[in-house]
Amino acid sequence: MNLNNLRRKLMRNAAIAFLSELDKKAAQKAKYPIVDGERYNWNYVPCERNGVAIREMSGLQKGAAHVLMKSALSRSGYTKAAEIMKLETVLKAVEGREDSDEYRDPEGYFFTLFGNVESGPWGWRVDGHHLSLTFTSTSETLVSTTPSFWGSNPAEVPSGPHKGLRLLHKEEDLGRRLLLDLDVSQRKRAIILEDAPSDIITKTEKKVRIGDPVGLCSTEMSDEQTVQLVGLVSHFAANFKQELADYHIERVEQAGIENLHFAWAGSEERRQQHYYRIHGPTLLIEYDNTQNDANHIHTVMRDLEEDFGEDLLKRHYDESNHYG
Repeated sequence: MNLNNLRRKLMRNAAIAFLSELDKKAAQKAKYPIVDGERYNWNYVPCERNGVAIREMSGLQKGAAHVLMKSALSRSGYTKAAEIMKLETVLKAVEGREDSDEYRDPEGYFFTLFGNVESGPWGWRVDGHHLSLTFTSTSETLVSTTPSFWGSNPAEVPSGPHKGLRLLHKEEDLGRRLLLDLDVSQRKRAIILEDAPSDIITKTEKKVRIGDPVGLCSTEMSDEQTVQLVGLVSHFAANFKQELADYHIERVEQAGIENLHFAWAGSEERRQQHYYRIHGPTLLIEYDNTQNDANHIHTVMRDLEEDFGEDLLKRHYDESNHYG
């Protein structure tokens, strides 16, 4: 058994254990067919959601839910996800909300399971404010890990016991470092708009529609700049377990690092509205920091072929039909 097969097994076992902790009513709320449109019903803003919320779970159920997250996320990725959840408490205090107000709730994150977890294609999702992670797997193929959304509001905590905390500081700082390492001519090609868009362009689209890559192509970068660009991609991929992260990088390499583009919009300065994008044949990463006086980060990683495991599921069903 290779590591990818072992990862699928561990994730499946964690999902089965989580499901076994749920009572009948909670299990009914959590489970959907793999072909159900609910799979595409993800979001990153406060809204009505389906599934089972952490606040509805017992202690054992909460523990099993976090084990499921740990089965897919790296140590740093899990810590980041848990801190994003906790940041809701900070945001509640910043906004002066009552403790009983569930609009900002560190336990307002919903777990959903798709398909038959014990056999056949299946998947799961955790979805809430500023964190939405979708995983899909079949019995034959590696896990799909996109769409993957990570956000932070505030991007830098302005006051209180957590003052100065920047959960997504590397996403911001590494992107700006690459921009500032470009020479004047390169930077002119990389900057696509004077003003940053107000949010990520692709929002929660089921299928990414963003056009051809724009900005500065990696073939126009020095070797050191290209290493920085791939390092930025690797940082986003590193939210997942090593073998899952490696798979993302392998796909980028197979599609050609020479086809990656880096684009920037808005100010080059910290605490000013800015946006960047990394776009290749199989990959789209968007980063936006414009809201709340540029103290509110949205990031998303999309696979242009394997979002929601679409390509994996198609191959699975094609092979199943072929072999009867």
